[in-house]
Parts: sequence; structure tokens; C-alpha cells
Amino acid sequence: MSLLHGKLEAYVGIRVAADLFHDIFSGRPHHISDMAPEKIKACAVHEGDWGKPGTVINWDYCHDGVAKVAKEVIEDIDDVNLSTTFKVIEGDLMKEYKNFKLVVQATPQSGGEWSLVHWTLEYEKLNEEIPEPFSLLQFVVHTSKDIDDHHTKKK
Repeated sequence: MSLLHGKLEAYVGIRVAADLFHDIFSGRPHHISDMAPEKIKACAVHEGDWGKPGTVINWDYCHDGVAKVAKEVIEDIDDVNLSTTFKVIEGDLMKEYKNFKLVVQATPQSGGEWSLVHWTLEYEKLNEEIPEPFSLLQFVVHTSKDIDDHHTKKK
């Protein structure tokens, strides 16, 4: 891999069932704005249908205190391994990256009592001066925790 290509990964434990977490990202990402409203402002279908590979979605989000947008295509939904792959095709990330892909996978742990979420960011920077997207990795991890808190807070 050249200095322009990179891959970052993070794991986060959550109390939400893996299949529910997967369903949120694969078929209902527009609900995330209700679960993490400080981060995700809106998510809407641009083309296609929720829960289908090939669907293009628009995200409005706040990252590092700045309002940003992204247009992504859902490249893959793996209901067996509970993973969803998004490829960014337009938006603020494309100002710094030639290619950017996010993969989120949830794996049940301890008989389903909790889940391990694995985030993978794969990217190609436009030039060597572009920083690694560590803060974006933190952003998706913290969004996972917000989803967890939303589903597990005591009513």
C-alpha cells in the first residue's frame, strides 16, 4: 500500500443485539438521526430503496463541530455476517479522499447478551498531506455508542 492508501479499524462493545444494530445500518439508517441527533442530522434515500444494495443515500452530519454532507451507495448488505458496506461517492470527504469506504459489522457475544461492532474505514487520500481520518473513526464509534444508549436507556 502506498502512503495514500489506508485502512483504520476499531471495535466497540454495545448492549444492543447484533441483528438489531445491523438492521439499523442496513435497512433503517434514516432512524439514526433520532438516536444520535448531535451527530447525524438527517439521512434520506436519493435513489433506490432502504435495505437494498445499490441504494444511494444522503447524509447530513456534524463532524468536529462542522456541518457536512455525504452521498453514499450501499455496496453490500450481508445478513449472515451482519455487515453493511458504504462507499462515499460525493460530499465533504471527497475534498480530501479519492476513495472512501466504510464497513460496519456487528457480531453477537456471550450468547447474544452484548455485541461487538467492528468498523473499517478504507480510503485513498488525494495527497500525502491529508491527515488520516482518525477523528472520523472516533465519530462512527461514538455514533455506535449513541445508538446503544438510545436502545438501552431505562424508560
